[in-house]
Amino acid sequence: MRELLQLAARNVLRQRGRSLMTLFAIAFGVVALILAGGFIKDTVDELGESMIHSQSGHLQVNRAGYREQGAREPAAYLLAEPEALRGQLQAIPAVEEVLLRTVFTGLLNNGRTDWAIIGEGVEPAAEARLGTYINIAAGRQLTDGDPFGMMLGAGVAQALNLQPGDWVDLLTNTTDGAVNVLEFEVVGIFQTFSKDYDARAVRIPLPAAQELLGDPGVHLAVLRLARTEATATVQQAAQATLAERDVEVLGWRRLNPFYEQTVALYQQQFGFLVLVILLMVTLSVGNSINMNVYERAAEFGTMQACGAPQRQIFRLVLLESAFLGAAGAVLGVVLGNGLALAISAVGIPMPPPPNSDIAYIALVRLAWWISGLAFAVGVLAPVIAALRPARRAARADIADSLRQAV
Repeated sequence: MRELLQLAARNVLRQRGRSLMTLFAIAFGVVALILAGGFIKDTVDELGESMIHSQSGHLQVNRAGYREQGAREPAAYLLAEPEALRGQLQAIPAVEEVLLRTVFTGLLNNGRTDWAIIGEGVEPAAEARLGTYINIAAGRQLTDGDPFGMMLGAGVAQALNLQPGDWVDLLTNTTDGAVNVLEFEVVGIFQTFSKDYDARAVRIPLPAAQELLGDPGVHLAVLRLARTEATATVQQAAQATLAERDVEVLGWRRLNPFYEQTVALYQQQFGFLVLVILLMVTLSVGNSINMNVYERAAEFGTMQACGAPQRQIFRLVLLESAFLGAAGAVLGVVLGNGLALAISAVGIPMPPPPNSDIAYIALVRLAWWISGLAFAVGVLAPVIAALRPARRAARADIADSLRQAV
């Protein structure tokens, strides 16, 4: 086997022109896969981070059944002892901060018309630290010094023709079923990745929301983690810590079903792209391998006349193709990762994605599994392309093969 490997390596180096052409064809396919995979990974990662850092946080804790029945009976699904709950969650490693929220529905009035909204009572300073992906379209962030300040989603502001500095009335039902109304000053207008959310979202300070609802309780505890990768570990720890409470702990993927749907779509697209590039590389190097095997028919005939078995000829051709594939794949991985870094340093301006008004700068992210997959495609493509020529060379008649040298 060692001699066969040495012979295959010499044959690759001997056919330099054809080997270089094949090598660059393989490298091109590997580079294309790395760039495409890195772009898709960036799109998926940025979508997930935008959801985490504009709406859901990494994890949310709420009373069991709140997601199904909370809209009908919000008072029945308030968290018991929220500050004690915050302390328990804050003690879990990797938890950076625990935010409390109250969620309600109501009507926003600008003095001329009403608009149905979904409101959130939030802790302004903590929400500002979480909401790094929120774009302030006008005005400023809500602060702890705004007892009756309000931030509006861009769609709400557009529907009611509101600007920072305007005053609005917010009407909702208290937890006892009475009607309550408070006046708020618009301090800012925000945009997130979701136009649907921005068309209904309103944020006010948590104490103001509790006063409006007539109840000091909260519906949600939102966890901000040090690393998104720690979500599953922290979720398990939170579930164990809160086992005696009647609560459920939901991860950001569960809270954002649109993300799972998007990931599934991109995975199918990338899988199809891998198959297309594998086919393209196989076809592009197949002609070169066929010509190489045809021109060396006399060489293979001589080897068989000297006693080399058919399987040795077959293995030799496949080994040569594997060497070319490995060399082209290595070159492609180096070039692909280098181009990814160069492109990411500049960035790719992208238009707003569907259901969003916010443009963004795309990158090409590096990942070991993308490079590994591209490398595997680079090695497999020439081997697959060489199967038929290798079989034909191994089974060729010795006399016919030797006759080609005459």
